[in-house]
Amino acid sequence: MAIPTAISADLTSASESIPDATATPLESTDPRIRRTRHLLQQALAQLLRTRDFDKLSVQEITDAAGVNRATFYAHYPDKFALLECMVAGRFHALLAERGVVFDGTCTGALTGIVLGVCDFLSQSLSQLADTPCGAIHQMPPHMETAIVAVVRRMLLDGLSKRPPASPTPPTASPELLAATASWAIYGAAREWVQTPNHPPSEEIAATVQRLVAPILHPA
Repeated sequence: MAIPTAISADLTSASESIPDATATPLESTDPRIRRTRHLLQQALAQLLRTRDFDKLSVQEITDAAGVNRATFYAHYPDKFALLECMVAGRFHALLAERGVVFDGTCTGALTGIVLGVCDFLSQSLSQLADTPCGAIHQMPPHMETAIVAVVRRMLLDGLSKRPPASPTPPTASPELLAATASWAIYGAAREWVQTPNHPPSEEIAATVQRLVAPILHPA
């Protein structure tokens, strides 16, 4: 899947401002580790300005970053994980700029998350449509996975701060609730952006929030 210049340029900006914005199993506060991941993300973003992602090798990425292959695999299992981290960084930055923080109870924050997903998809697909490939109506799979992962973590972090409810009857685990809600949010946003003459994102965000809230707050 080719990642067009418009997208890769945005990814470069995001990786420069947030070296490792996503929360991955390999996340670390060690500045050396964060610097290495920043170099790898920046190198991939630069390469994507002129190359198709499918044709890029890990060796080319590490050469551009100035690190060896062993170092790459110490941080990412493959180039797809690196791409997901970059895309997630851009989306996470969008939410951070809007001050969206979900504490497990605030409906306004949940609406903000939905709105962020809608706007992110709309902007990204518009950029893809401006490339020589022509109109594209869906995000590449690894970009979808990255967005859902960020939303899931935000929801799970929020649910973990919510006072525990009496399990009568037993409710689903926070992990299951967050996973279900994150895919529901993304699926609704994708349906919205693919619908011709769709309503404003603010309008659909409020609707999706009402549909998703019961998932996170089961009776």
